[in-house]
Amino acid sequence: MVVIGRVSKGSKMDQVYIPKNRIGLDIGRYVLISSFDEGKESKIDKPYFYGVSNVGSLKIEIINKIFRAVENSVESYENIIVGGSFIDEGFDFNDIDVLIVSDDKLNVKIIEKMLERDIGAKIHVVFIDNKSLIEGMSSDPLYIMILSKCAARKRFVYRIKRKINYKILDFHLLKSKALVDGFDVLSGREKYKLTRNMIAISLFLKGKKVSLDLVDKEINKVFGLKDVREIKLNMLKKNDFLRRYKKVYEGTLNIVFRGIKDGAK
Repeated sequence: MVVIGRVSKGSKMDQVYIPKNRIGLDIGRYVLISSFDEGKESKIDKPYFYGVSNVGSLKIEIINKIFRAVENSVESYENIIVGGSFIDEGFDFNDIDVLIVSDDKLNVKIIEKMLERDIGAKIHVVFIDNKSLIEGMSSDPLYIMILSKCAARKRFVYRIKRKINYKILDFHLLKSKALVDGFDVLSGREKYKLTRNMIAISLFLKGKKVSLDLVDKEINKVFGLKDVREIKLNMLKKNDFLRRYKKVYEGTLNIVFRGIKDGAK
């Protein structure tokens, strides 16, 4: 197993941080630390990037490892897309989405475990065929966000006409209710993802553009934050945050319910 970390300055000893969510490299085990040669960037096949202009060689190497691991496990595919805040947030390796566009039916959990073993980070894998992806891009904010800022194994072009499927949005919005019920037990990153999901749906219903950057900006605006990291690091004022959260959730849910009701007439 190979894990890429970064040397950080400590008070008495310098240290290397590695993800807690990993398979192998148990606590107390001896490991060998070697230097990562950033000069290798020119020898690595660069992915096709969308929505981001500058990605360091370290992340390019990780992205290519994901591509190689998937290619070794999947017989045929149309594309492999890597997204999440991993793409542009410094050395953040905890939010990696891998979208595998393929007509084959594959076991998501097996692929996730394989990638987590090889990369050493928590990875969320989605399998989807090209037709469903195109449909999802027109009606599902999740796919719109992933493709707004991503790295792809192959070049792609999607020209999508937006359409609203209120039943799909109702299903996705229900996930975000978990934040209200489990605020005290959820991690900061879990709270961020549930908040991001809700705000993306809200923007989509209002006919506004949906991207990772725009959703983060809206989160800061709605909740009076300087940076979404305040959510990720669990630095929230509970009562104020939940009051605003419930207001947005209930307003968005009402729009969805009206859409479902009107569609049933």
